[in-house]
Amino acid sequence: MAPGGSAFKEVLESHSTVADCDVANSKSENSITPTKGTVVLGGKHGVYSNNGVHELLECPVCTNLMYPPIHQVIMKETAYDISYSKERLIVACHTKSLGCLDIFPYYCKLKHEQHCRFRPYSCPYAGSECSVSGDIPALVSHLKDDHKVDMHDGCTFNHRYVKSNPNEVENATWMLTVFNCFGRQFCLHFEAFQLGMAPVYMAFLRFMGDDNEAKKFSYSLEVGGNGRKLVWQGIPRSIRDSHRKVRDSQDGLIIQRNLALYFSGGDRQELKLRVTGRVWKEE
Repeated sequence: MAPGGSAFKEVLESHSTVADCDVANSKSENSITPTKGTVVLGGKHGVYSNNGVHELLECPVCTNLMYPPIHQVIMKETAYDISYSKERLIVACHTKSLGCLDIFPYYCKLKHEQHCRFRPYSCPYAGSECSVSGDIPALVSHLKDDHKVDMHDGCTFNHRYVKSNPNEVENATWMLTVFNCFGRQFCLHFEAFQLGMAPVYMAFLRFMGDDNEAKKFSYSLEVGGNGRKLVWQGIPRSIRDSHRKVRDSQDGLIIQRNLALYFSGGDRQELKLRVTGRVWKEE
């Protein structure tokens, strides 16, 4: 109990049913007109409540809209309840400036934004805990300018990875290369890590875009030597999936260290792997 007989009371409840969260696209439904009792907050129409609903739901500190559950301190002397059962608050996505034109009921905003296709992407660089996020063009520039990532044009690649002491296997990324192919960007990862008790090397491709677009492409990776080779073929994973998630799922070309040293030839004292591959678009 807070001083003065205060108590926390939930004054707005979230509606969790999917049926209540239908999204209206403001681009295709230009004729949408708020009905009586409807309040559009930050939406296309710019209609606001006459009775201060917008002001009541706006945080006085950060000025963002508040979302259920909202707790309010109720004083004994000034106890009151807020109810807008007759109001239907319509809001726009916070990624409106990035291209999302959807509008939806107020209580569905957070759920929509967790899966909005216009939400920013996280930086795909795995060599450090980078917190930068943004759209694809911004991330490409960030990778080039801040992480000094190699950029290549073309849908085929041929890379050689050399390590003087193959007995050192740490959970660290070796290399990230970005390829511009079919007007899109692909990230080639190659790293060494411990898989259980066994050290392994792994190469895989990630697509700089959403999963539904990534599925339009396929890729292959090949590594070999001494008359032998390993070939992997798959679908690039979206960078919506974290680097660690892809790595831990083993969705890529995996090379055991003994085999990698055999591919390297010589006295097995130095790792020399040549990884080739290509990307193609599925019809």
